Amino acid sequence: MADIEIRVEGKVGRMTFNRPKALNALTYKMCLAVEDALDAWCADDAVALVLIDAVGERAFCAGGDIQEMYDTGRAGDFAFGRRFWRDEYRMNAKMYEYPKPVVSLMQGFTMGGGVGVGCHASHRVVGETSQVAMPEVGIGLVPDVGGSMILANAPGRLGEYLGTTASRMGPADAILAGFADVFVPQDRWPDLTAALLAEGDVTVLDGFVAQAPEGALAAQMDQINAHFGGETIGDIKRSLVADGGDWAATALRAVARNSPLAVACAVEMVHRLRGVGDIRRALDLEYRFTHRAMEHGDFIEGIRAAIIDKDRTPRWRHDGIDAVGGLEVVRMLMPLGKDALTFEKEDMA
Repeated sequence: MADIEIRVEGKVGRMTFNRPKALNALTYKMCLAVEDALDAWCADDAVALVLIDAVGERAFCAGGDIQEMYDTGRAGDFAFGRRFWRDEYRMNAKMYEYPKPVVSLMQGFTMGGGVGVGCHASHRVVGETSQVAMPEVGIGLVPDVGGSMILANAPGRLGEYLGTTASRMGPADAILAGFADVFVPQDRWPDLTAALLAEGDVTVLDGFVAQAPEGALAAQMDQINAHFGGETIGDIKRSLVADGGDWAATALRAVARNSPLAVACAVEMVHRLRGVGDIRRALDLEYRFTHRAMEHGDFIEGIRAAIIDKDRTPRWRHDGIDAVGGLEVVRMLMPLGKDALTFEKEDMA
């Protein structure tokens, strides 16, 4: 059976991730298949809306399948990773800009590459088990797949907080932060799916929406805004240290676990993108970092520690946040010139 099932049912173009044992991690071929389906259905008047769901209870899509990226990058070949990101980001842009309604049903884990599909749909549904996150800084990357734009437009300083701590969001938190739109109890998802397939009309969703269980972030907003409003990650660290309380100490530990270079760049990106609604601008900025991530960043070491050896003790390039200079952040986010992201399929060559 295919890793992703793509078909037309009635007036609905339907994609179903089908790698439950791998938490529906997005492979390169799956990424290209999503784009091809979007292209085909965009020009097909018989398809009124798109529905994206996933097999299994544990995850909608827990991220990108980065094993091959690691293997090639470790060997000094950065071309595959760069091509993966170019093509994935092009698909992310098409998803966000799609002219037809797109409904995503995001149970369990929706992280990284899963955010780039499910959280750019026009109608984003979460349920009781939903756990949404942008955990890239934990593996030496920045929040990408267009997630930096969502973070930058989150209320207050939620973007800086979520992007540097890699904290997970339950359903209410995901809605608050702008990663989801509505909550539908998961025992109603089969009926919702049936109604969408029968009617081909996205407005049937309105009849299934309910109040999400109370989240955690709303009650923390004062502390998040107080400590994560600094100009740099160094400012944020100093504010948390000066506080001395339990919440600040927990937040500081979460930030300190992650790549110092990545969290410094994540803060800068959120600041540059605040108020921006152009996903291509966000993806261009993200690609400046990811293009350099294997050669000049912590990506290879982050993957080794988290996924390959699983020792959870990465040896980052910098010995803590204070060791990252402002010039290093600028260099990671400088324009790429001839290597810049173009959103053209010719980039695959």
